[in-house]
Amino acid sequence: MKILALDLATKTGYAMNDPDISGTENFGLRRGESPGMRYLRFVSWLEEIIAKSRPDIIVAEEAHHRGGAATEVAAGFATHMQSTCAKHGVNHTTRHTGSIKKHATGKGNAGKDEMMAAFVKKWGVAPKDDNHADAMWLLDMVNQEFNGRAE
Repeated sequence: MKILALDLATKTGYAMNDPDISGTENFGLRRGESPGMRYLRFVSWLEEIIAKSRPDIIVAEEAHHRGGAATEVAAGFATHMQSTCAKHGVNHTTRHTGSIKKHATGKGNAGKDEMMAAFVKKWGVAPKDDNHADAMWLLDMVNQEFNGRAE
């Protein structure tokens, strides 16, 4: 099963079973842009990845509802991910942040530094940033669930 994992945020982390599809994409607003432009760029980017890699399923970290701009962006991306998946016939699901952290470090409340250190320990290289690390850990966890093996 081909899985695309997303850590939805202004800097979206992404990872797929294909090692060439992994990293971070920045959807920060550019000078003079309206807030809606980030969502148009996100959808365009996601459609490009879907066309290129043809995932069977897209899995994202669940958006947290703490309020503020970060929550608004994550929830907006989650909504656009769902509609883009529907448009292209791709299944989607989410996983709780605590489950991803527990999979990576053994504890559900691990901090960014612990997640990054666990990444280096498992894969022997540093992730591009914490968003990339989260996406890789999500992929690793879900790949184990669906395919019976970790990445």
